[in-house]
Amino acid sequence: MESKVLLTHSYFYKLDSKQWKFKQPYPPLGTLLAGAVIQKEGFNVTLFDVGLKDDPSAITSLLKSGQVEYFIIYDDGFNYLTKMCLTVMREAAFTMSKLAKENGCTVIISSSDSTDHYEKYFEHGVDYVIRGEGEDTLRNLLKTLEAKERPYHVRGLVFKDNKQTIVTPPRPVMRDLDSLPLPAWELIDVEPYRKIWIKHHGYFSLNIATTRGCPYKCNWCAKPIYGNRYNSRSPKKVVDEIEYLLNTFAPTHFWMCDDIFGLKPKWIQEFRDEVVARNLQFKYKIQSRVDLLVQEDTIDALAESGAETVWVGAESGSQKILDAMDKGTTVQEIKEARLLLKQKRIKVAFFLQFGYLGETKEDIDATLKMVLDLMPDEIGISVSYPLPGTKFYEKVKGQLSEKQNWKDSDDLDMMFQSTFNTKYYKQLHRFVHHQFAAKKGFHAMIGVIKNPLTLSLKTIRRSLSTVYHIAAFTIQKRYLNALSK
Repeated sequence: MESKVLLTHSYFYKLDSKQWKFKQPYPPLGTLLAGAVIQKEGFNVTLFDVGLKDDPSAITSLLKSGQVEYFIIYDDGFNYLTKMCLTVMREAAFTMSKLAKENGCTVIISSSDSTDHYEKYFEHGVDYVIRGEGEDTLRNLLKTLEAKERPYHVRGLVFKDNKQTIVTPPRPVMRDLDSLPLPAWELIDVEPYRKIWIKHHGYFSLNIATTRGCPYKCNWCAKPIYGNRYNSRSPKKVVDEIEYLLNTFAPTHFWMCDDIFGLKPKWIQEFRDEVVARNLQFKYKIQSRVDLLVQEDTIDALAESGAETVWVGAESGSQKILDAMDKGTTVQEIKEARLLLKQKRIKVAFFLQFGYLGETKEDIDATLKMVLDLMPDEIGISVSYPLPGTKFYEKVKGQLSEKQNWKDSDDLDMMFQSTFNTKYYKQLHRFVHHQFAAKKGFHAMIGVIKNPLTLSLKTIRRSLSTVYHIAAFTIQKRYLNALSK
């Protein structure tokens, strides 16, 4: 086959001010994997990576070349940011789709947002929307279109036929993940990513996925692409990929971008054994659950294989709220996991969520107390966000107004009626960050006093910033008290 495919995605880091400020961009892993799959079918694939581009108009010249037959927007389903369906990224996808259609392309999209709102995408030039896990659906769709057939038999698809919307049956999730090829890294220029990481952090990190899906049932968490099942690659295949990336691009760090890393019994231990046997040297960060981390020698195996940071969905310091979320974890497990990780010198980071239905001032205070008592190394704060397809969404959808998506990940608007209003939660977000930073600075000062040899430019800056953070959270506490009345 010689049909030319132009492959892209719709996550522009520069259009999401919060994420761009962090300067931690990752290549679109899911997009690269889709590229590898369709390359194996003989398609001539070009990837236009928009991750570091300024705006969607950058793709215009390629589309106007007249050489593109299929234009595919395939979002990176391994990046949790794409699950949020940010309106700025939706608009970028609309712009690229319309440009492609105007230039005679067949337009295909696979993304969380198009899965939930495919009619909106049809209005902007999209011909086919892939629902759920996309590699097999994309492969079958392209082969069908090449044969000049209509894709009624292709599962996991939505398209228009004579103004009628055709929704084909869902495709079963892929179980044998080891059968997939390595992502087509040769399609992308990795150097701009490396330069940003080195300049701002002093090291280079790449992303890798070891699993798909999540079997847990937190009632606010949507799984539009990989579903509620959990399938895993073998430790050997994962370490093969890590070894390839180390030899090819020389990163020193990896983000394991799974919803849950190493859930399968003994997987982490087997992964550790493969890493040690090959004498591979790297650090990595993962997402996990506190109830998994307190099992057997899980944390030992993480430490021995290079784990540097573990992000956990702590969410709340109130057991009432954790139970309301169907989280399946306890505040005690959060504490135990934090202490065990600290003993092994693994950093721990907490995802925190405010504004869930029924949350009171007492619940918020319990969360703040948990953070200040346990002092994780990092925190990430959000407010409850109604994602289509969740029980939480069904509870609040009657309250949703015109705005049902955040513009970017720093938006933090409340889209339903919670205990407090948007102003309160935005102020709370700042208050918690400042109080947390003040205590970290205080600890840094005490550390330097106890051991002057630890004095560094970083500890000096952190210590000096403590006064600022104390003043900031003191002022913000007054605003919060006023807003809560």
